[in-house]
Amino acid sequence: MFSRNLDYQKDIEKVIGNPLNWEKLSNKSLLFVGASGMIGTFLIDCLMSINEKQDLNISVYAMGRNQTKLESRFSNYKDDSNFHLVIGDILEPLSSDVQYDFIIHGASNTHPKAYVSDPINTIMTNIKGTEQVLDYASKNTVERVLFLSTVEVYGENRGDTEKFDEQYCGYIDCNTLRAGYPEGKRASEALCQAYIKQYGIDVVIPRLCRIFGPTMLSEDSKASSQFIKNAVNGEDIVLKSEGTQYYSYSYVADAAYALLYLLFNGENGEAYNIANSEFDLTLKELATKISEIAGTKVIFEIPDSSESAGYSKATQAILDTTKIETLGWKPIYSLDEGLEQVIRIMKTEE
Repeated sequence: MFSRNLDYQKDIEKVIGNPLNWEKLSNKSLLFVGASGMIGTFLIDCLMSINEKQDLNISVYAMGRNQTKLESRFSNYKDDSNFHLVIGDILEPLSSDVQYDFIIHGASNTHPKAYVSDPINTIMTNIKGTEQVLDYASKNTVERVLFLSTVEVYGENRGDTEKFDEQYCGYIDCNTLRAGYPEGKRASEALCQAYIKQYGIDVVIPRLCRIFGPTMLSEDSKASSQFIKNAVNGEDIVLKSEGTQYYSYSYVADAAYALLYLLFNGENGEAYNIANSEFDLTLKELATKISEIAGTKVIFEIPDSSESAGYSKATQAILDTTKIETLGWKPIYSLDEGLEQVIRIMKTEE
């Protein structure tokens, strides 16, 4: 997708240049479910790049429902014998015709408009999709599954902590349209633990903060993605609230590096927060920072009812990353580097 973009290639080089035990993937197969998403696209680009540099012979399988989108995202690899498109719905059983050694389950609606416009699929892609992945792993020789979870499993901050560690559990109002996303992730995590206990499979659960990056989808309606799109287009940043929401963020390259790190080093059954502590910002601070980089202004606008229905009710969701950092992972990018990089790359790609 960004094969000729030198800045994007620098991101790839930064990630794969870290000391990771790549030999664990040598001559192995890896399936990424939900491959055309922001993180899947970047991580697969990393794997294909390390394949070329170290001749690891990793068979990369990119799975999604939309063949056109997959072919567009991964057109660079159409003639590469190590790359395979898998067109299918994760709500259906995974084919046993291919032996996957590693599976990363990242299929999910991940932005507010989708939660509202497609609420049933939002729930079922997590719960039923996770069941299909775990069922395959229980019947085949899968070395490890990564189930991509979210900061939203923590719910609302009860006011008794500054940061969420992996043991925290806050309130989620399950009787709302939007609840399907966090509740679906919570139930999926419980399903992972059930399969670990009952079938002895290996599952690690990365809990991702709010991610931004040049591989974002055009339909992404998250506030950070909208801010970046406005900046790339030279437009004012539109803030549809007072901007006091206080969240953790991460650049996609750091998120992909964390996933690879956990694929190699995470402990079975454990959940790990993924975030960059330098990116703990209020929404207004994020909007202001992006507007300063782009040379535009921040303006305020009232959201419509559909947008409001998809917004998170959490006003403070900061992740404690002590656990993954104790494991040895550290983020690569500073705040300014990440924001400047995403705007620079996307402007080049226009």
